[in-house]
Amino acid sequence: MVYDGILVGIIVALLRGGNFSKFAELKFKYALIFPILLIVQITIFAIQNKFELVGNYSNITFMLIYVIGIYLLWLNREHRGFNLILVGVVLNFIVMAVNGGRMPVSIEASQMLDPYFVEALTNSLYGKHEAITEATRLAFLGDIIPLQAPYPKEQVISIGDVIMNIGVFIFIQYVMVESRKNANKVPSYTN
Repeated sequence: MVYDGILVGIIVALLRGGNFSKFAELKFKYALIFPILLIVQITIFAIQNKFELVGNYSNITFMLIYVIGIYLLWLNREHRGFNLILVGVVLNFIVMAVNGGRMPVSIEASQMLDPYFVEALTNSLYGKHEAITEATRLAFLGDIIPLQAPYPKEQVISIGDVIMNIGVFIFIQYVMVESRKNANKVPSYTN
């Protein structure tokens, strides 16, 4: 879902006259760890059903990735929008942590998705996610919000995802549009 927020943020910023030049000037603490975490998460997601050991411990690995990510977001919270990104990630972390490291997903909200996803979710074959049941804790923080047409990509998202994407949008607008406007302002001197 974050990729959607990035894409929408970039498109809106470009329509507002923004550009990518200020991204080169950004300074993040431990910046290289963000893409490493993403690569590890994608790799685990891709192989968890092929290797039983990876699948059995993927929930612990995902929780560790979240803890490191939360720490990095905290260290970089001075960037506009990062506090909202942090809140969204923490909400997702909380619901996953209280449910054994898996994101609870509403079967009802998932009905418009690929039947394979619903079947895998129902049969607990989908490593990072699990179906919401009566035993699920804080289900309202899980993936319960269905997105479908006219939205271009059918998916089910959480409240944390929504908040995170608002933060991503604000961050991109600031970097691509607002920081550029501020850099172009000529200071006025009055006596």
